[in-house]
Amino acid sequence: TLPTMSERPFASRPVILGVVGDSAAGKTTITRGLVRVLGEENVAHICTDDYHRYDRQHRTELGITPLHPDCNYLEIIAQHLVHLRHGDAILKPVYRHIDGTFGPPVHIRPGPFTVIEGLLGYYLPEMQAIYDVRVFLNPPEDLRRRWKVQRDCSRRGYTTDQVLAELDRREADSEAFIRPQRRCADMLISFLPTPGAEHDPTALDAELTLREGLPHPDLTAFVQSYDDGLSLIERDGESLLRIPGRMDPAHAAEIEEAIWARMHFATHLRARRLGEFTIGTELFRSESLALVQLIILYHLVTAKAAIALGGDGVRSAAAVSELADADDQAPASDELAVGP
Repeated sequence: TLPTMSERPFASRPVILGVVGDSAAGKTTITRGLVRVLGEENVAHICTDDYHRYDRQHRTELGITPLHPDCNYLEIIAQHLVHLRHGDAILKPVYRHIDGTFGPPVHIRPGPFTVIEGLLGYYLPEMQAIYDVRVFLNPPEDLRRRWKVQRDCSRRGYTTDQVLAELDRREADSEAFIRPQRRCADMLISFLPTPGAEHDPTALDAELTLREGLPHPDLTAFVQSYDDGLSLIERDGESLLRIPGRMDPAHAAEIEEAIWARMHFATHLRARRLGEFTIGTELFRSESLALVQLIILYHLVTAKAAIALGGDGVRSAAAVSELADADDQAPASDELAVGP
């Protein structure tokens, strides 16, 4: 029998981030930057692809895709999520994308932060309650298909025709099982081609749907303050924030500074840059990606500080109030310091 959340103290438990989205939606790009900033030694990083029930050859024989719930050990994922939130180690299976086979399981001990990424991370209700922050990546389908072709051809040995055929074969399962998880997210993130720069990977606009449940940083001072400024629309209990892909770096730095100012207990994390990504062997940087990652980081370190104050993350109104009071006190106490 798994222990309930009330049976363990929260002060030492890890903060858990979920990043869910379809194949090649950008999950690894988002999480890699966060892990780099928080420090690999402080983050347990788990991909739910490792919990596939069948290897690639067996899936082909059965005519099932890895997106289908029946192709994954969802109950084991849910059990492992509970163990990780309690601070317990797990023995995680391993799926090797390079050849579609399974490797020996590995022992994973949760760090101060635990990142769970994959296809079906929010599929079961009991999974949804585990996360401190729930992100869903939702790029337009034509862009995701382009990303998947680039990735699978360059890293996984497929031809373009094979990738496109597999995308078509998976479409029904994407619609039935992956996309409905959007409703579970605190942050729905879409990267969109910037008009006039459709093929510039550093100039993608970012559109964020920010939902009630998390105390999102107040960025209203930067809305339309420049020609390339943020836009913000409030509707039906959620906010739609748009970050231009071609934002002036100096303006982006002002916004970043405002967010960092709300995280005085984590300013030591600024040593590493956000917004970097690779295509092939080339390194690029995107201002919109950096701001998206920083907003996610804001929620992670805020949750960590709220837990240090005795709360259950930042979903509790009382914890948020306590954190706001602590935020007004400088310098930060050791209890609020997060990261390395």
